[in-house]
Amino acid sequence: MASVRIREAKEGDCGDILRLIRELAEFEKLLDQVKISEEALRADGFGENPFYHCLVAEILPAPGEPLGQGIGSKIIKKVAEVALDKGCSQFRLAVLNWNQKAIDLYKALGAQDLTEAEGWHSFRFEGEAMRKLAGK
Repeated sequence: MASVRIREAKEGDCGDILRLIRELAEFEKLLDQVKISEEALRADGFGENPFYHCLVAEILPAPGEPLGQGIGSKIIKKVAEVALDKGCSQFRLAVLNWNQKAIDLYKALGAQDLTEAEGWHSFRFEGEAMRKLAGK
């Protein structure tokens, strides 16, 4: 069984974080949508007013072992702990509709599926749509 240590991300982790973002996007068949750079991660996550809070899960041995070892659950539980410690009343996760294993995990851990419960849809503005809105 893999050993997992979850810790606060450090600025020096940005290269690895970007690599993991790209690996996840490739798994989700969305690699073409990764637009962030290592520099942007640094600025947004470790600047004067960080936009996000990042945790890193160190998994030993290297990823590639079979699924179902509870690593995802450990990560989500840590996110809940950090969110509560920071005064957050909720946190949200995004999952593609074909990733049934993740959907089932989130529901088993007590997450409410807002698509089913409230009919929420996620929207994103980027590129030309953003420039048009901003008049640029």
